[in-house]
Amino acid sequence: MKIALLGANGQLGQDLLGALRLHDVHPLTRSDFDVTHHTEAREKLLDLRPDVVLNTTAYHRVDDCETHADIAYAVNALAVLNLIHVANELDAVLVHISTDYVFDGKLRQPYTERSEPFPLSVYGNSKLAGEILVRTMAKKYLLIRTCGLYGIAGSQGKGGNFVQTMLAKAKRGEAIRVVDDQVVTPTYTVDLADQIAQILSTGQSGLFHVTNEGSCTWYEFARAIFEVSGIEADLSPSSSDNYKTPAIRPKYSVLENARLKELKLNRMRHWRDALAAYLQ
Repeated sequence: MKIALLGANGQLGQDLLGALRLHDVHPLTRSDFDVTHHTEAREKLLDLRPDVVLNTTAYHRVDDCETHADIAYAVNALAVLNLIHVANELDAVLVHISTDYVFDGKLRQPYTERSEPFPLSVYGNSKLAGEILVRTMAKKYLLIRTCGLYGIAGSQGKGGNFVQTMLAKAKRGEAIRVVDDQVVTPTYTVDLADQIAQILSTGQSGLFHVTNEGSCTWYEFARAIFEVSGIEADLSPSSSDNYKTPAIRPKYSVLENARLKELKLNRMRHWRDALAAYLQ
């Protein structure tokens, strides 16, 4: 397959380059074109004529989205609409990455692909808007929801990922306080990229939840980082009430890989095993 990989220099994008190495992958970054510049993006993709448009771009600075809603919707919805039009014109598959933030976290049991979204933030709403556009307008699509990403490349928009941040704080001898009331599934981008590549190879379409298995609070994840690394850290649990952020975070963001399991395609390992592999 000929694949246009948008956001190829991001932490997921870089791992997708490895996972899709048997295909004809064309890595595209913001230096090639800005997805919010619709004409330029369209011309570039029409010239390339890929079989798959794989979009990992997003405006995911969750708190900044509250004060920059225009940017959030421009990247997470309007740019996606443009990509849908281009993919439809090319008869290409659009692969789009979404987030656990489309849920409000009140269910307190893993969300499946059949669960009803109800976002709490501008970020979550903008990502859901993009999802709705994909599901209602794209002729061929693969929509991937995931959670708590970390990878070797780090998250460029956030200045490193959670694991790197924890290790850096411990190295500086800082007192580390991490919330113990937000339940997530940390997901290693290597595993996510391999799973996306597998789904693409089967020709399956529609919505998939793809995260590592199991769940933990951010505090439990931080504790595991130090345990696996063999590092002594001044770590203690805290409440999200102690951190007044502009955006409301869901208290429970665990996604169930229900469709992957139904189709016997699930290869996502437990988050602890994924973390150990990352740290090695």
